[in-house]
Amino acid sequence: MPIMLLMNERGFSHSVRSFKIKCVRFPFFLFALALSLSSASSTAQTSYLGFDRNTYPGDTNLKALHQTFSYTGYWLNNPPGEKTNTWSGHRAAVESAGFGFLVLFNGRLYAELKSAELKSVAKATRLGKSDAQAAAAAARREGFPAHTIIFLDQEQGGRMLPEQKAYIYAWVDGVTAAGFGAGIYCSGIAAVDDGNVVTAEDIRANAGSRAIVYWAINDACPPSPGCVLPARPPRPAQSGVDFAEVWQFAQSPWRKDVAAHCTNYSSDGNCYPPGVAAAQQLHLDLDAATSPDPSQGRTR
Repeated sequence: MPIMLLMNERGFSHSVRSFKIKCVRFPFFLFALALSLSSASSTAQTSYLGFDRNTYPGDTNLKALHQTFSYTGYWLNNPPGEKTNTWSGHRAAVESAGFGFLVLFNGRLYAELKSAELKSVAKATRLGKSDAQAAAAAARREGFPAHTIIFLDQEQGGRMLPEQKAYIYAWVDGVTAAGFGAGIYCSGIAAVDDGNVVTAEDIRANAGSRAIVYWAINDACPPSPGCVLPARPPRPAQSGVDFAEVWQFAQSPWRKDVAAHCTNYSSDGNCYPPGVAAAQQLHLDLDAATSPDPSQGRTR
């Protein structure tokens, strides 16, 4: 899913007896506290590797892919640039193979939101509401449980224009009202030609009290490790968006204008998983998340 920049993207007692008792207990307290902090730190730094791609990888490849990945993207409507949605109807197979989910809904580009009329924001709001209903209906149809987090795919980056904000927040409100969680996939890269605005930060700053889960894209090396499959995946906060819960750190194909310093992609510019025959050309985008089921879409 390429991101496009939209030009305008806690002391001691004074009692001697008490002090002696505390002298005996204090080291144990420190030890327990150290263990607790260590455990909390370890938990906070746990990250899980996943993938996403526009076309379904096929039932026969799921077992091999799950040897490496904890979760997969799952489209509810046609992905960007596609005329059909090949993921439709495969949720049960994906879950049975052991995967968690990143549930995706492809949102509107600015060209679809603007209007020659003066009420462009009103039009964008209406589209946001209707697309939210479509996303919720598709999630139910696919068998996703209530409260599953659906990510709106916001392809264009930079500072969001009024129509884009109206659409995004209307969609978030609609999905939430329908009983699902709302997330957004958006750029975590500063738009140099737009005041160094980071789309994820711009959307969050204007979201009010809305609860939104952020999936940031930053495939520039660094901070991205590039096309690698680390045993300990990077943490989403390392993306540059410290509140991100998911980080897409590699895309297929390689984006030369953004990932120019990445040197570990395949010769054709794509990222490929182990265990799948090269002849299938099963290229992937790579993700790191704070959960093995970022959308909380599993039913068991």
